[in-house]
Amino acid sequence: MAAASISRSGSAALGFEDYSLYSNLSEDELLQLAIERSLTDANCSNANATCNATDNPTSNTATALTPPHQPDRSLNPAARDANQPRYSSHNPPANYTSHNPPVAQTTAHYSSPNPPSEKPPDPKTFDGTVSRFMTGSGKRMVAYRRVDGTLVHIAPEPEEEEEPLFRAISVGDASRVKALVMSPGTNLMLPSKPGWLAIHQAAWYGQDTCLRVLLSGRNTPRQRHHSPEQRRHLSVSLCSAQPGMINKRTERGESALLVGVSKDQLRCVQVLLEYGADPDITNYERETPLYKACERNSAAMVAVLLNHGAAVNTHCIQGWTALQEAVVRNNVEICEMLLKAGAKHSLTNMYGISPLFSAAQTGQATTLRFLLKHGADINSQAADGATALYEAAKNGHEEIVKLLLSQNADANKPGKTGLLPLHIAAQRGSDIIVSLLISATSKARIRRTGISPLHMAAERNRDEVLEALIEAGFDVNAQLSEERSKLYEDRRSTALYFSVINNNIDAVRMLLTAGADPNLDAFKPLMVAARLGCIQTVTLLVEHGADINASIPTHPTTFPAIYMFSMKYLTMFKYLLDHGGHALSCFGCVYGNKPHPPIKTTRSERDDLTETLPRRGVQFCEMISAPSICRWAGPIIDILLDYVGHVTLCSRLMEHLDSYSDWSVIKEKAAPPRPLMQLCRLQILQLVGSRRVKKLTLPGGLIRFLQHQGGSLDDC
Repeated sequence: MAAASISRSGSAALGFEDYSLYSNLSEDELLQLAIERSLTDANCSNANATCNATDNPTSNTATALTPPHQPDRSLNPAARDANQPRYSSHNPPANYTSHNPPVAQTTAHYSSPNPPSEKPPDPKTFDGTVSRFMTGSGKRMVAYRRVDGTLVHIAPEPEEEEEPLFRAISVGDASRVKALVMSPGTNLMLPSKPGWLAIHQAAWYGQDTCLRVLLSGRNTPRQRHHSPEQRRHLSVSLCSAQPGMINKRTERGESALLVGVSKDQLRCVQVLLEYGADPDITNYERETPLYKACERNSAAMVAVLLNHGAAVNTHCIQGWTALQEAVVRNNVEICEMLLKAGAKHSLTNMYGISPLFSAAQTGQATTLRFLLKHGADINSQAADGATALYEAAKNGHEEIVKLLLSQNADANKPGKTGLLPLHIAAQRGSDIIVSLLISATSKARIRRTGISPLHMAAERNRDEVLEALIEAGFDVNAQLSEERSKLYEDRRSTALYFSVINNNIDAVRMLLTAGADPNLDAFKPLMVAARLGCIQTVTLLVEHGADINASIPTHPTTFPAIYMFSMKYLTMFKYLLDHGGHALSCFGCVYGNKPHPPIKTTRSERDDLTETLPRRGVQFCEMISAPSICRWAGPIIDILLDYVGHVTLCSRLMEHLDSYSDWSVIKEKAAPPRPLMQLCRLQILQLVGSRRVKKLTLPGGLIRFLQHQGGSLDDC
């Protein structure tokens, strides 16, 4: 709505692509912004005339020189892309120098009934808030608001005129720079607001000729006729008129040399070093010029700095060295220069990470081979105990893993968590790396860790890894150590449990086929599958010997505990009864026909009941009375009656059957005497067993009757 109103009342509308940038502005602010744009872009013949294409152009602002780019900064070298600069180039912000000419004021006729004031309020005396923002075209704006939020003024941010010396340097006008330097009123040590000197400006823009003029002062030397030692003394004497200028740091701690290196201005770097710049002055993040040269991946820059005595083993940000940065860039040429200059490949950063570790972590095979060739410790460990092999496996670098194993890297060194490289490879799902590590890893060492790679693969659904480990002979019944099992609330212990709770049917089938025992966990995988309602997993587990009548030690019941999770799924419930689930225990109630105590609906009430009757578990009639289950009480009781003989329904079950008129037939079904055929069926099942019934040499109809599959005995 705001954008639409602007389009109607103003001569220019906000672009659709810009609107999202001003979603937090009021309609008045958007209106004023549209007016400002119309004044900037329109061509007006005079202050009161209507703008058109034939008028003489008059703009209220001049185009600003684009300020130097400032890339993103990252404080974690190890976590950044190895192919991108690790740290910022520390470029000066837009307010380092003023590159924009003054704003040309233009009087205009406002069609808005509430135009902004022509002159901005004085920020020192203005009683309100001043906010700044940038338009979609990159123009900086400033808005003045009163305390109540009313907009007072909105206009382009005032821009200062660039100083002549800095302007001349930015365009490379060496003669103009020389003239200004020779002027008696020029002070080369006078910085701009952020401490940006003229030599920083020259190094930034790569103006080596201007830089030489600035450093030479009024007498440019002919240093090519002197020896290196003479040039050094001459450079010092030439700079003595401005002591400390060449190594002066900005407010961000950057010397001109560091600025030149960061911008990859090789010729400026050479000039600064010729004139005695200190190659080891760091910025406030402790980055040296040599470190930045390695970050820039510039072998020529590194060579120049080393030739001028740059220290090679200085610990920079987070303890990184220049060698470590070169290794991450996979630049063997720079690494070789650094080692020849005395760099130590054993130095580590604040996390205990060595250059070799960094090469393995980032997958840099070339520099890794180089470091191994020069004696780097292949089994060195970081502060968290991880080795280069562990880190390569974690990051999925197959080539690096092959290389390290070929050089006898120890695959049995665990990290602080106790995990081996094989564990982490199984967790990450790299089946090729897992295959490489299997033969190099001791199974006895794996057992001491208290966790099998099978657990890691099953937990993350790494089916291919799981298959490779099974084929390699890993024990599918390996259990978590007690310490690791306690990390899980359900105290799980087997790989099968992980696959069941993940509902990974393929993994469940794979483990069961390989011989996994479904009855090892305290809380049985069959109960988990029933709770998830996965009949396919339930079927697989039952077919492989899962105990349907198992109990839960921490939550005892007088009936099979799995019924608590399957009664909502009547098909599953009947399947469990068909395959050996006990039904008679569901009708054993200690209260019988007597009144039952009130249902315990809250956890505290159930806990009180447990304390009162510590030897008795939860009864079936209590469980079926739960609000989430009682609506199915009739069908559940009806199914159970098919699997029992003479039973007596307790008063609680009778209450449920009386609660719905259609369930009265179920009461009649339970009344004695039970049919003789039903009693015979129960007797046969008891003698033969439900699993062996289909092997009997009996007519098909009789077999189906014994298996509770419906049909009539007349079909026999």
